[in-house]
Amino acid sequence: MTSIIIGIDIAKLKFDVARLAEGKYKHAKFANNPEGFAAFAVWLDGFGDTDPRLCMEATGAYGLPLAEFLADRAYFVSVVNPAQIHAFGKSELSRAKTDKADAKLIARYALQADPVAWKPLPANLRQLHALTRRLEHLGEMQRMEQNRLETADTTIVPSINTVLATLAAELKATRQAIQDHIDKNPDLKQQSDLLTSIPGIGPATTAYLLVALSPHHGYVNAKQIVAQAGLAPAIRQSGQWQGKTCIAKTGDARLRKALYLPALVAWQHNPAIRVPCERLKANGKNGKLIVCAAMRKLIHLAFAILKSGKPFDPNFSLA
Repeated sequence: MTSIIIGIDIAKLKFDVARLAEGKYKHAKFANNPEGFAAFAVWLDGFGDTDPRLCMEATGAYGLPLAEFLADRAYFVSVVNPAQIHAFGKSELSRAKTDKADAKLIARYALQADPVAWKPLPANLRQLHALTRRLEHLGEMQRMEQNRLETADTTIVPSINTVLATLAAELKATRQAIQDHIDKNPDLKQQSDLLTSIPGIGPATTAYLLVALSPHHGYVNAKQIVAQAGLAPAIRQSGQWQGKTCIAKTGDARLRKALYLPALVAWQHNPAIRVPCERLKANGKNGKLIVCAAMRKLIHLAFAILKSGKPFDPNFSLA
Protein backbone atom coordinates (compact mmCIF):
# COMPACT_ATOMS: atom_id res chain seq x y z
CA MET A 1 0.00 0.00 0.00
CA THR A 2 1.19 3.56 -0.74
CA SER A 3 2.57 5.50 2.21
CA ILE A 4 0.64 8.66 1.21
CA ILE A 5 -2.72 8.68 2.99
CA ILE A 6 -5.34 11.44 3.03
CA GLY A 7 -7.93 11.35 5.81
CA ILE A 8 -11.10 13.37 5.20
CA ASP A 9 -13.53 14.42 7.92
CA ILE A 10 -16.83 15.67 6.48
CA ALA A 11 -19.10 18.31 7.98
CA LYS A 12 -22.12 20.06 6.50
CA LEU A 13 -20.36 23.24 5.38
CA LYS A 14 -16.69 22.18 5.25
CA PHE A 15 -14.36 19.23 5.34
CA ASP A 16 -10.98 18.82 7.05
CA VAL A 17 -8.19 16.80 5.44
CA ALA A 18 -5.00 15.35 6.88
CA ARG A 19 -2.18 14.15 4.62
CA LEU A 20 -0.16 11.44 6.35
CA ALA A 21 3.30 10.74 4.89
CA GLU A 22 6.33 9.36 6.70
CA GLY A 23 4.59 9.80 10.03
CA LYS A 24 3.96 13.52 9.53
CA TYR A 25 0.69 15.34 8.87
CA LYS A 26 -0.30 18.23 6.64
CA HIS A 27 -3.68 19.69 7.53
CA ALA A 28 -6.09 21.82 5.52
CA LYS A 29 -9.78 22.60 5.34
CA PHE A 30 -12.09 23.34 2.43
CA ALA A 31 -15.67 24.39 1.82
CA ASN A 32 -18.04 21.48 1.22
CA ASN A 33 -19.16 22.68 -2.21
CA PRO A 34 -17.92 22.42 -5.83
CA GLU A 35 -15.50 25.33 -5.37
CA GLY A 36 -14.05 23.64 -2.29
CA PHE A 37 -13.72 20.34 -4.17
CA ALA A 38 -11.74 22.07 -6.92
CA ALA A 39 -9.49 23.76 -4.37
CA PHE A 40 -8.91 20.40 -2.67
CA ALA A 41 -7.88 18.84 -6.00
CA VAL A 42 -5.36 21.66 -6.53
CA TRP A 43 -4.04 21.12 -2.98
CA LEU A 44 -3.60 17.40 -3.69
CA ASP A 45 -1.85 17.96 -7.00
CA GLY A 46 0.54 20.37 -5.33
CA PHE A 47 2.28 17.50 -3.53
CA GLY A 48 2.94 15.61 -6.77
CA ASP A 49 1.90 12.30 -5.22
CA THR A 50 1.57 9.53 -7.80
CA ASP A 51 -0.91 7.29 -5.99
CA PRO A 52 -2.39 8.85 -2.84
CA ARG A 53 -5.10 6.91 -1.00
CA LEU A 54 -8.02 8.96 0.26
CA CYS A 55 -10.38 7.78 2.99
CA MET A 56 -13.58 9.28 4.36
CA GLU A 57 -16.56 8.22 6.46
CA ALA A 58 -19.92 7.34 4.95
CA THR A 59 -21.82 10.47 5.95
CA GLY A 60 -24.65 10.27 3.42
CA ALA A 61 -25.70 13.45 1.65
CA TYR A 62 -22.87 15.54 3.14
CA GLY A 63 -20.04 13.34 1.87
CA LEU A 64 -21.46 11.74 -1.28
CA PRO A 65 -20.83 14.71 -3.65
CA LEU A 66 -17.15 14.86 -2.64
CA ALA A 67 -16.75 11.08 -3.00
CA GLU A 68 -18.29 11.22 -6.48
CA PHE A 69 -16.06 14.18 -7.42
CA LEU A 70 -12.92 12.27 -6.40
CA ALA A 71 -13.98 8.99 -8.03
CA ASP A 72 -14.85 10.74 -11.29
CA ARG A 73 -11.30 12.11 -11.36
CA ALA A 74 -9.78 8.65 -10.84
CA TYR A 75 -8.61 9.23 -7.26
CA PHE A 76 -8.44 6.14 -5.05
CA VAL A 77 -11.06 6.99 -2.43
CA SER A 78 -12.50 4.69 0.24
CA VAL A 79 -15.83 5.34 1.96
CA VAL A 80 -15.87 3.58 5.34
CA ASN A 81 -18.60 2.87 7.87
CA PRO A 82 -18.21 5.45 10.69
CA ALA A 83 -18.56 2.63 13.25
CA GLN A 84 -15.26 1.18 12.01
CA ILE A 85 -13.48 4.51 12.46
CA HIS A 86 -15.03 4.93 15.91
CA ALA A 87 -13.92 1.44 16.97
CA PHE A 88 -10.41 2.12 15.69
CA GLY A 89 -10.32 5.35 17.70
CA LYS A 90 -11.34 3.48 20.85
CA SER A 91 -8.56 0.94 20.25
CA GLU A 92 -6.11 3.88 20.26
CA LEU A 93 -7.69 5.31 23.43
CA SER A 94 -8.26 8.53 21.50
CA ARG A 95 -9.58 11.36 23.62
CA ALA A 96 -9.46 14.36 21.29
CA LYS A 97 -12.62 15.05 19.33
CA THR A 98 -12.11 17.81 16.79
CA ASP A 99 -12.48 17.88 13.03
CA LYS A 100 -8.71 18.11 12.63
CA ALA A 101 -8.11 15.21 15.01
CA ASP A 102 -10.78 13.12 13.28
CA ALA A 103 -9.16 13.66 9.87
CA LYS A 104 -5.86 12.41 11.31
CA LEU A 105 -7.64 9.44 12.88
CA ILE A 106 -9.22 8.49 9.55
CA ALA A 107 -5.78 8.69 7.89
CA ARG A 108 -4.27 6.35 10.49
CA TYR A 109 -7.17 3.94 10.09
CA ALA A 110 -6.70 3.85 6.32
CA LEU A 111 -2.97 3.24 6.73
CA GLN A 112 -3.62 0.22 8.93
CA ALA A 113 -6.83 -1.23 7.43
CA ASP A 114 -6.08 -0.63 3.73
CA PRO A 115 -9.78 -0.27 2.77
CA VAL A 116 -10.94 -1.02 -0.78
CA ALA A 117 -11.72 1.64 -3.35
CA TRP A 118 -15.26 3.02 -3.43
CA LYS A 119 -17.18 2.98 -6.69
CA PRO A 120 -20.10 5.34 -7.28
CA LEU A 121 -23.42 3.92 -8.34
CA PRO A 122 -24.13 3.91 -12.08
CA ALA A 123 -26.11 6.96 -13.23
CA ASN A 124 -29.43 5.09 -13.54
CA LEU A 125 -29.19 3.69 -10.01
CA ARG A 126 -27.96 6.99 -8.64
CA GLN A 127 -31.09 8.69 -9.98
CA LEU A 128 -33.32 5.90 -8.65
CA HIS A 129 -31.70 6.21 -5.23
CA ALA A 130 -32.31 9.98 -5.23
CA LEU A 131 -35.97 9.48 -6.15
CA THR A 132 -36.55 6.97 -3.34
CA ARG A 133 -34.91 9.32 -0.85
CA ARG A 134 -37.15 12.13 -2.04
CA LEU A 135 -40.19 9.89 -1.62
CA GLU A 136 -39.17 9.20 1.99
CA HIS A 137 -38.71 12.89 2.76
CA LEU A 138 -42.11 13.77 1.31
CA GLY A 139 -43.71 11.01 3.39
CA GLU A 140 -42.05 12.37 6.53
CA MET A 141 -43.33 15.86 5.84
CA GLN A 142 -46.83 14.50 5.20
CA ARG A 143 -46.86 12.68 8.55
CA MET A 144 -45.66 15.82 10.33
CA GLU A 145 -48.47 17.90 8.85
CA GLN A 146 -51.05 15.19 9.62
CA ASN A 147 -49.89 15.17 13.25
CA ARG A 148 -50.20 18.96 13.41
CA LEU A 149 -53.69 18.78 11.96
CA GLU A 150 -54.90 16.66 14.90
CA THR A 151 -54.32 19.47 17.42
CA ALA A 152 -54.32 22.52 15.15
CA ASP A 153 -56.30 25.66 15.84
CA THR A 154 -59.13 26.22 13.38
CA THR A 155 -57.40 29.32 12.00
CA ILE A 156 -54.49 27.31 10.59
CA VAL A 157 -56.39 24.19 9.45
CA PRO A 158 -56.85 25.56 5.89
CA SER A 159 -53.09 26.20 5.64
CA ILE A 160 -52.25 22.66 6.78
CA ASN A 161 -54.80 21.19 4.35
CA THR A 162 -53.21 23.15 1.51
CA VAL A 163 -49.77 21.77 2.39
CA LEU A 164 -51.16 18.25 2.68
CA ALA A 165 -52.77 18.53 -0.75
CA THR A 166 -49.47 19.71 -2.23
CA LEU A 167 -47.57 16.88 -0.55
CA ALA A 168 -50.09 14.31 -1.77
CA ALA A 169 -49.63 15.57 -5.32
CA GLU A 170 -45.83 15.48 -4.99
CA LEU A 171 -45.92 11.96 -3.56
CA LYS A 172 -48.01 10.77 -6.47
CA ALA A 173 -45.73 12.50 -8.99
CA THR A 174 -42.58 11.05 -7.37
CA ARG A 175 -43.99 7.52 -7.35
CA GLN A 176 -44.81 7.93 -11.03
CA ALA A 177 -41.32 9.29 -11.69
CA ILE A 178 -39.81 6.20 -10.05
CA GLN A 179 -41.95 3.89 -12.18
CA ASP A 180 -41.18 5.87 -15.36
CA HIS A 181 -37.45 5.76 -14.58
CA ILE A 182 -37.56 1.96 -14.19
CA ASP A 183 -39.65 1.51 -17.34
CA LYS A 184 -37.23 3.61 -19.42
CA ASN A 185 -34.20 1.50 -18.37
CA PRO A 186 -34.40 -1.98 -19.97
CA ASP A 187 -32.13 -3.61 -17.38
CA LEU A 188 -34.02 -2.10 -14.44
CA LYS A 189 -37.34 -3.01 -16.06
CA GLN A 190 -36.32 -6.65 -16.49
CA GLN A 191 -35.04 -6.89 -12.92
CA SER A 192 -38.17 -5.16 -11.63
CA ASP A 193 -40.41 -7.69 -13.37
CA LEU A 194 -38.42 -10.52 -11.79
CA LEU A 195 -38.66 -9.02 -8.30
CA THR A 196 -42.39 -8.30 -8.48
CA SER A 197 -42.97 -11.97 -9.32
CA ILE A 198 -42.21 -12.68 -5.63
CA PRO A 199 -45.44 -12.57 -3.58
CA GLY A 200 -45.08 -9.77 -1.05
CA ILE A 201 -42.81 -7.53 -3.11
CA GLY A 202 -44.51 -4.66 -4.92
CA PRO A 203 -43.31 -1.68 -6.95
CA ALA A 204 -42.43 0.41 -3.88
CA THR A 205 -40.09 -2.24 -2.45
CA THR A 206 -38.67 -3.07 -5.87
CA ALA A 207 -37.12 0.40 -6.20
CA TYR A 208 -35.10 -0.15 -3.00
CA LEU A 209 -34.07 -3.69 -3.93
CA LEU A 210 -32.85 -2.64 -7.38
CA VAL A 211 -30.32 -0.35 -5.70
CA ALA A 212 -29.45 -2.60 -2.75
CA LEU A 213 -28.98 -5.79 -4.82
CA SER A 214 -27.20 -4.19 -7.77
CA PRO A 215 -24.21 -6.16 -9.13
CA HIS A 216 -22.32 -2.89 -8.70
CA HIS A 217 -21.88 -3.72 -4.99
CA GLY A 218 -20.11 -7.00 -5.79
CA TYR A 219 -22.08 -9.21 -3.41
CA VAL A 220 -21.12 -12.87 -3.76
CA ASN A 221 -24.04 -14.31 -1.79
CA ALA A 222 -27.27 -13.26 -0.10
CA LYS A 223 -25.72 -13.48 3.38
CA GLN A 224 -23.62 -10.42 2.60
CA ILE A 225 -26.76 -8.45 1.73
CA VAL A 226 -28.48 -9.67 4.90
CA ALA A 227 -25.49 -8.37 6.89
CA GLN A 228 -25.53 -5.07 5.00
CA ALA A 229 -29.22 -4.68 5.83
CA GLY A 230 -28.43 -5.18 9.53
CA LEU A 231 -30.63 -8.29 9.68
CA ALA A 232 -27.92 -10.76 10.68
CA PRO A 233 -28.28 -12.10 14.26
CA ALA A 234 -26.00 -10.48 16.84
CA ILE A 235 -25.20 -13.34 19.22
CA ARG A 236 -24.08 -12.34 22.72
CA GLN A 237 -22.37 -15.11 24.64
CA SER A 238 -19.43 -15.42 27.01
CA GLY A 239 -18.57 -18.53 29.02
CA GLN A 240 -21.73 -19.81 30.70
CA TRP A 241 -23.55 -16.54 30.12
CA GLN A 242 -25.77 -16.05 27.10
CA GLY A 243 -27.50 -12.77 26.42
CA LYS A 244 -30.49 -11.97 24.29
CA THR A 245 -29.94 -12.42 20.57
CA CYS A 246 -31.19 -9.60 18.35
CA ILE A 247 -30.46 -8.32 14.86
CA ALA A 248 -27.27 -6.33 14.41
CA LYS A 249 -28.89 -3.18 12.90
CA THR A 250 -25.43 -2.09 11.67
CA GLY A 251 -26.37 -1.55 8.07
CA ASP A 252 -28.87 -0.08 5.66
CA ALA A 253 -31.81 1.00 7.83
CA ARG A 254 -33.72 2.15 4.73
CA LEU A 255 -33.66 -1.37 3.30
CA ARG A 256 -34.86 -2.85 6.60
CA LYS A 257 -37.71 -0.36 6.70
CA ALA A 258 -38.63 -1.08 3.08
CA LEU A 259 -38.79 -4.84 3.71
CA TYR A 260 -40.89 -4.78 6.89
CA LEU A 261 -44.39 -4.55 5.41
CA PRO A 262 -43.54 -6.85 2.46
CA ALA A 263 -42.37 -9.44 4.98
CA LEU A 264 -45.76 -9.28 6.75
CA VAL A 265 -47.56 -9.75 3.42
CA ALA A 266 -45.22 -12.58 2.38
CA TRP A 267 -45.84 -14.34 5.70
CA GLN A 268 -49.48 -14.65 4.73
CA HIS A 269 -49.34 -15.04 0.94
CA ASN A 270 -45.92 -16.39 -0.07
CA PRO A 271 -45.74 -20.18 0.44
CA ALA A 272 -41.93 -20.16 0.42
CA ILE A 273 -41.99 -17.82 3.43
CA ARG A 274 -45.23 -18.82 5.12
CA VAL A 275 -44.05 -22.40 5.80
CA PRO A 276 -40.85 -21.50 7.71
CA CYS A 277 -42.65 -18.64 9.48
CA GLU A 278 -45.39 -20.93 10.72
CA ARG A 279 -42.76 -23.41 11.85
CA LEU A 280 -41.07 -20.70 13.89
CA LYS A 281 -44.43 -19.66 15.33
CA ALA A 282 -45.17 -23.27 16.33
CA ASN A 283 -41.81 -23.35 18.13
CA GLY A 284 -42.89 -20.41 20.27
CA LYS A 285 -40.89 -17.66 18.58
CA ASN A 286 -42.23 -14.12 18.91
CA GLY A 287 -43.65 -12.07 16.06
CA LYS A 288 -40.69 -9.71 15.64
CA LEU A 289 -38.27 -12.59 15.29
CA ILE A 290 -40.50 -14.24 12.71
CA VAL A 291 -40.81 -11.01 10.67
CA CYS A 292 -37.03 -10.57 10.70
CA ALA A 293 -36.68 -14.14 9.45
CA ALA A 294 -39.18 -13.37 6.69
CA MET A 295 -37.19 -10.26 5.71
CA ARG A 296 -34.01 -12.32 5.46
CA LYS A 297 -35.84 -14.92 3.37
CA LEU A 298 -37.09 -12.21 1.01
CA ILE A 299 -33.51 -11.04 0.47
CA HIS A 300 -32.40 -14.60 -0.30
CA LEU A 301 -35.28 -15.07 -2.76
CA ALA A 302 -34.65 -11.72 -4.47
CA PHE A 303 -30.91 -12.38 -4.78
CA ALA A 304 -31.47 -15.88 -6.21
CA ILE A 305 -34.08 -14.69 -8.72
CA LEU A 306 -31.95 -11.82 -10.00
CA LYS A 307 -28.94 -14.10 -10.29
CA SER A 308 -30.83 -16.84 -12.15
CA GLY A 309 -32.88 -14.48 -14.31
CA LYS A 310 -35.97 -16.64 -13.72
CA PRO A 311 -39.22 -15.48 -12.05
CA PHE A 312 -40.43 -16.79 -8.71
CA ASP A 313 -41.48 -20.44 -8.66
CA PRO A 314 -43.21 -21.43 -5.39
CA ASN A 315 -42.70 -25.14 -6.04
CA PHE A 316 -38.95 -24.71 -6.56
CA SER A 317 -38.69 -22.46 -3.51
CA LEU A 318 -40.49 -24.97 -1.30
CA ALA A 319 -38.26 -27.78 -2.53
